[in-house]
Amino acid sequence: MEKQQFKSDFLWGGATAANQLEGAYNRDGKGLSVADAMPGGKQRFPILESETFDWTIDDNTYIYPNHRGIDHYDRFKEDIALFAEMGFKCYRFSIAWTRIFPNGDETTPNEAGLKFYDDLIDECLKHSIEPVITISHYEMPLHLAKTYGGWKNRQLIDFYETFASTVLTRFGKKVTYWMTFNEINSAFHFPALSQGLVKSNGGGDYQNIFQAWHNQFVASSKAVKIAHEVNPAIQIGCMIIYATTYSIDANPTNQVATLIQNQEFNYFCTDVQVRGEYPAYTKRTYKKYGVDEQALEITKEDLALLKAYPVDYIGFSYYMSSAVNETMTVEETDVVTGNLLGGVRNPFLEASEWGWQIDPDGLRIALNELYNRYEKPLFIVENGLGAIDTVEEDGQINDDYRIDYLRRHIESMGEAVADGVDLMGYTPWGCIDLVSASTGEMSKRYGFVYVDLDDEGNGTLNRSKKKSFDWYKKVIATNGTDLN
Repeated sequence: MEKQQFKSDFLWGGATAANQLEGAYNRDGKGLSVADAMPGGKQRFPILESETFDWTIDDNTYIYPNHRGIDHYDRFKEDIALFAEMGFKCYRFSIAWTRIFPNGDETTPNEAGLKFYDDLIDECLKHSIEPVITISHYEMPLHLAKTYGGWKNRQLIDFYETFASTVLTRFGKKVTYWMTFNEINSAFHFPALSQGLVKSNGGGDYQNIFQAWHNQFVASSKAVKIAHEVNPAIQIGCMIIYATTYSIDANPTNQVATLIQNQEFNYFCTDVQVRGEYPAYTKRTYKKYGVDEQALEITKEDLALLKAYPVDYIGFSYYMSSAVNETMTVEETDVVTGNLLGGVRNPFLEASEWGWQIDPDGLRIALNELYNRYEKPLFIVENGLGAIDTVEEDGQINDDYRIDYLRRHIESMGEAVADGVDLMGYTPWGCIDLVSASTGEMSKRYGFVYVDLDDEGNGTLNRSKKKSFDWYKKVIATNGTDLN
């Protein structure tokens, strides 16, 4: 391993999302979001994928952990102080759209919501922590999903533009780093989270998914335009899931399948948002998924906007790699789960308790693939290990498994920097325990800070430091040179 010094202004920090930690889902004028309608438990995704799910909240049948989160809305000063104690240079969080526009289609913002984020941003700055804000992170207004049909409706471009303009104008002089949509490519496998599309409102039809993506691309470019007009110093990026993808063997059939999966999942959205135009393989992708290109609502003005306002950097999540097998019979035991992208089991990798395959070398590959393709700065804005943590009798939480996971990924980051990759920063996911997006569980923990709350909502909500807290503090203090 070649030791490589990270940049002196490298952005070490952590990442969260409003809908997974704030709670206070109906306070101070906040409206309901799609996240508020997602039940908790391991059946969350199967429920959302059912034919009958229509975004109705059913308190008699399900629990909704997002409604309470970890009460960050009332405890954010305590939480930011803990991040400051670790030495965070930045903190990635999101703005809940429904705190600003409760239904999403209003023209006048909710001042109480704006004030909350003013206070949160000021608290970060007081501790010399740079805010990194995701404008929309899996929490579009429920009204826009139910009444307008989600992002397949072109009207959402205007609603998002109003939202983005409001927050960029309000906070753009204080906040330099922004992202437009969280994991925008996730809709390829699960459009409910980012597009508000379930089967009952068109989520089972790729025509709708690709139309929704186009509408989001246009909305993203409008946000980039607004951001640069508000403050030319703003850096505003896209954000995708990246899963380094391997063929299961050297069979050319599997190699071609890997190429196609990379194009469809890892590159399609970034090709548009970074290069400012649809890639050459788009027509073939449309044909494969039964998309009628002529029926898509795409104007010349849209395409000119995409070209004129690409993003400044690429933010991405990296948790695992994926293996592709098109030629051999796959037993059920050989299928793995992951961050909205499965695949077949890679015999060379171990997996987390939730079946996500752990591949630090894959992060080095991801960084090189992305940087060599786009030559834009990269920002790892999610990475981490979801695990069950045990509180010992003396109160200690010895999460050496998390330290090992993060250490190996940071080592791979250093290797990529030595390869010549321009890496802006690193914000591990769930720097404080929060509600899981995929299952609504608290038991799937990622944080350096433990929150006393279980899957049924029982607990004191008290915060305590895990062993990884002091380890990460040392990593930041030494700018990534001491990982022991």
